[in-house]
Amino acid sequence: MAVYTEVADEELAAFIDTYDIGKLLSCKGIAEGVENSNFLVHTESGYYILTLYEKRVDPNDLPFFLNLLQHLAWKGLSCPTPVQTVDGKLLGTLAGRPAALVTFLEGMWVRRPKPEHCSALGEGMAQLHLAGADFGMTRKNALSVDGWRPLFLQCDGRADTVVPGLEAEIEKELDFLEANWPSDLPTGIIHADLFPDNVFFLSDKLSGLIDFYFACTDAFAYDVAICLNAWCFEPDLSFNVTKARALLNSYCRVRPLTGQEYDALPLLARGAALRFLLTRLYDWLSVPEGALVTPKDPLEYLKKLRFHQSVGNAGAYGLDI
Repeated sequence: MAVYTEVADEELAAFIDTYDIGKLLSCKGIAEGVENSNFLVHTESGYYILTLYEKRVDPNDLPFFLNLLQHLAWKGLSCPTPVQTVDGKLLGTLAGRPAALVTFLEGMWVRRPKPEHCSALGEGMAQLHLAGADFGMTRKNALSVDGWRPLFLQCDGRADTVVPGLEAEIEKELDFLEANWPSDLPTGIIHADLFPDNVFFLSDKLSGLIDFYFACTDAFAYDVAICLNAWCFEPDLSFNVTKARALLNSYCRVRPLTGQEYDALPLLARGAALRFLLTRLYDWLSVPEGALVTPKDPLEYLKKLRFHQSVGNAGAYGLDI
């Protein structure tokens, strides 16, 4: 359950009264999500999402996230839009936590994406990249190549307790990626976490993108690589080139990849796989005894990493240039 902070009824009602959205009618905790406390709020003017930002979120990043959402909405991208208080503020305080209210986005995420879902994602991601081009703020990607080794070191040499030989395999991959990571690719605002549960659909039509709390300034093609990992593998972890082709071709119709991006795609896909392998590995090794949370299996991304290591060029992803 992604509600880490309980809110008293009177305090919540007073918070809602700082907005011009009518009286509070109901509030319900939202189970999905792992970073913050989220609530579905119903007022006289409609439905909203209330987020209380927990300790893992740096409060200094919140103006970036909220202003980015506002900017993208102004540009016509379908995403949650921060609601301003009557005093014109996007961020407040509730139950001792930074808190914000955003518009409610209709739709549901798909558990088993089809090629048409991947195509819609590719188009939506490209639109996001273009819409953020003139956003005036930047944020460093803390989980890019220079953040992976520090994260690996936090695993305290225990990777082999998950599977024998994992320590050396990750060490070798880190050495390779640190030596070869590209630094001259087209860069701008990326989502950095466009997994299926952050993309909403109504039937097969994309209705919006959510959860921008990993958004940052990085290579556009790295965002694409993250999506290849998140959307284009089957439950048995075989790579579905039909889904990848649909995603990439749809992306390129809106924002064509450069030759450099095309050449770098297999390397970026390896990096994206390692990034999620490491975060999952850290979470797997850090679960407190007796905790009710079941961490995600890091070996899923080890298998994806090994696939990308076997790729000779971006043609293996179904993309021609």
